[in-house]
Amino acid sequence: MRDDILCDSCMIAPKPWLKGRAAVLYDGTGRRLVLGLKHGDRQDLAGPLAGWMVRAGGVVIDENALIAPVPLHWRRFLGRKFNQASLLANEVAKIAGVNCMPDLLRRHRATKKQDGMTREERFENLRQSVDVPENKQFIVKDRNILLIDDVMTTGATLSACTEAVLHAGAASVNVLVLARVARDA
Repeated sequence: MRDDILCDSCMIAPKPWLKGRAAVLYDGTGRRLVLGLKHGDRQDLAGPLAGWMVRAGGVVIDENALIAPVPLHWRRFLGRKFNQASLLANEVAKIAGVNCMPDLLRRHRATKKQDGMTREERFENLRQSVDVPENKQFIVKDRNILLIDDVMTTGATLSACTEAVLHAGAASVNVLVLARVARDA
């Protein structure tokens, strides 16, 4: 499989990461599985779904990379009781034999829910909301980072996370998501 193919969205507005992959489209069954994991207390889905991610993510998974999930703000974490991206990241790490650091990134500022926001509103909502805590920056320095999330819509969340690890000195960043929202032409 070629690894240099860009989606329409990435050709129009390039992303700060090098490569990205999604296992499924956020539609139909893919959407139901994501919602089951995220809001339906179906944490048992994390392992099988991570298996799909590893199969789809071949070119973005570097055996020397450090896997980091997209973080939740502590208030959202308290409400949900778990971080679905962290569950997926841990399972991807186990399957791929790659190290994972679930607390590498921190969402230090609460953000609004992004449902219904435009692309520009999403990017503004997440601007400077994620960082690498000072006591973890040495871990990121000169490392390849693989960011994991459940869904990518515009890429605003993954862009904020990518910028945070690059600012902390990461050598490169790839992204792997369970589902990608299909953009209308």
